[in-house]
Amino acid sequence: MSRISRRDATKILLAGTAGWLVPRGAAVGAEMIDSVVRGVPIGAQSYSFRDRPLDACIDAYRACGLGECELWQGHLEPRNLKREELRNWRLSTPLSFFHEAREKFDRAGVLLYAYNYSFRKDMTDEEIERGFEMSKALGVKHITASANVSIAPRVDTYAKKFEITVGFHGHDNTKDPDEFSTAETFARAMDGASKYIAVNLDIGHFTAAGGDPGEYIRGHHDHIVTLHVKDRKKDHGANLPFGQGDTPIGPVLRLLRDNGWKIPANIEYEYGTPGM
Repeated sequence: MSRISRRDATKILLAGTAGWLVPRGAAVGAEMIDSVVRGVPIGAQSYSFRDRPLDACIDAYRACGLGECELWQGHLEPRNLKREELRNWRLSTPLSFFHEAREKFDRAGVLLYAYNYSFRKDMTDEEIERGFEMSKALGVKHITASANVSIAPRVDTYAKKFEITVGFHGHDNTKDPDEFSTAETFARAMDGASKYIAVNLDIGHFTAAGGDPGEYIRGHHDHIVTLHVKDRKKDHGANLPFGQGDTPIGPVLRLLRDNGWKIPANIEYEYGTPGM
């Protein structure tokens, strides 16, 4: 499988932005990689590199000059475990395992910003709390989560306890009211909740679900922990290369730039082959 080069990554960032993004050089080693472009932090959801293990994933961040990571749980958890096996792994794995993962990012000069740990209705309270303990061990202040709307109050209990903000992630399943997809579903989760319940806005999925990501960001930027940047067509359309879909990527990035909103814009590569 071919790997993207640093030049290819630059093209990805430039696509659909009217040319305003000018990538900065990235240092390696202990020095932190600077991928803040005109005030906008540019990173990636590590699911973009799902075809490789953690160490190779970190190498890919360095090769692309991306200095900010939202870490997909699949890069730490064993894959293809049965449900009860996964629960047991989560509850029994020592937190030192997560400390060591954080140290790998630090040595590579990549900021570990958030941990993607998805909360589902079948989770026990212990399993929910363990996600926060993992996140503390990773040294992050944010969790992103593909989750059920109805689980938000249970999650909020531990978000307040650990003082970690949870950004709920939406897709485009507008038929299931218990799945995040629209502004209304995010509002239901945040209604009456603490300040630690927030949004991880995927501007591609939000567009596919009929939403206007720019309008939503203007009204809720103080409740958004990170963006996922991908290009999708409207009306539940396909994931496409940047610039070929209907997602207003350029206007969204300029909106962040012009207003000084320090919301990380994380590339999430999902179309085509499994991994950039």
